[in-house]
Amino acid sequence: MKKYQNHTLKEYLDGLSSRTPVPGGGSAAALVGALGTALISMVANYSLKRNPSRLEEAKIQEVLRASETIRGRLLELVDGDAQAYQRVVKARRLDSARKKAALKEARAVPQEVCRLCQKALPLAAFLVQKGNPYLKSDARLAGEFLQAAFRASRINVEINQ
Repeated sequence: MKKYQNHTLKEYLDGLSSRTPVPGGGSAAALVGALGTALISMVANYSLKRNPSRLEEAKIQEVLRASETIRGRLLELVDGDAQAYQRVVKARRLDSARKKAALKEARAVPQEVCRLCQKALPLAAFLVQKGNPYLKSDARLAGEFLQAAFRASRINVEINQ
């Protein structure tokens, strides 16, 4: 199966809207988080070399590196969630222990999405304050996307108990 991160946006959205178990809400939540971190990276890139303070310039570089790392992992989790959920679907016909194991694995993906979103939120907040003022709305939107991805992932953690 082709990785979702290698699909076009249209292909991904067509798959998401179809009557198939994957991709689903968990995958979409990870993608929303990745979109939020991509916005952080964009604002950081536009904010570089605009700051007279070397300390703030270094912090923006740090924000950029962190956002790129988090974005890469969230993008992997777009597929990771789909793979974990496919195992849950297959385990429905198996014994109780295997179902529990599949649910535990499925829970781990949205838990990681939550952790990554929490890690990225301060990056967006920093850029709202210290980033390029013309992109303040993008930095704020990054925060909104990350909060939405966090909340959506928390729902999946609760459901996969």
